[in-house]
Amino acid sequence: MSAGTDLGIVVRDGRFAPAADEAFVAIESAEEAAGIGNRAIEVANAIAAEALGPHLASIPAIAIRFPAFNDGRGFSLARQLRRLGYKGTLRARGHVLADQYPMALRCGFDEVEITEAQAARQPENQWVDAYQRIRHNYQDRLKYGAA
Repeated sequence: MSAGTDLGIVVRDGRFAPAADEAFVAIESAEEAAGIGNRAIEVANAIAAEALGPHLASIPAIAIRFPAFNDGRGFSLARQLRRLGYKGTLRARGHVLADQYPMALRCGFDEVEITEAQAARQPENQWVDAYQRIRHNYQDRLKYGAA
């Protein structure tokens, strides 16, 4: 986790888990990604996905910052990274609400990292409910033949 943040709860498959003591290297430009090597990075939601393109194969995880719940640029960035072929872990980090969790998953995020204070305001059951909305949707029932 980046220094200076109080993030600490990872939501994956709707369930809470403490964030591992992961070392995401914060970068401010795509050029900085060239010297990172095989390490996880944290980026602003305004970084150009195409500029990261040449480095994507060597980056195991990318955390995209969400500075405010009403700033959706991180969703667009995640979608663009997936379209460029990124196969690693995508983490939404910061101000993501439980109601936004289905959108995060649809855009390509694997997990969301929130603060303990936010987890107290939006407990795990809200995230599980949001996860169930995406898992049992009309399109999936058609696609997989479920009743």
